[in-house]
Amino acid sequence: MDVTKIITELRKEREQLEEAIISLERLARGGGARRGRPPAWLAAAKKGSHQAPPKKGAGRKGAATSTS
Repeated sequence: MDVTKIITELRKEREQLEEAIISLERLARGGGARRGRPPAWLAAAKKGSHQAPPKKGAGRKGAATSTS
């Protein structure tokens, strides 16, 4: 049993644990502002709108219409 080898392994584990703790703390804080465009349902919710988001394909040009 080599004591120095055990100590180096324990130090490596400690570094990994510290990195994991830092990552979890960042997640707990919320991470700040998100980048990019928010989804339609989220933007509608922030505006106070109670309408459902538009369905995909609704109102597109060249959409297939059924004729009898």
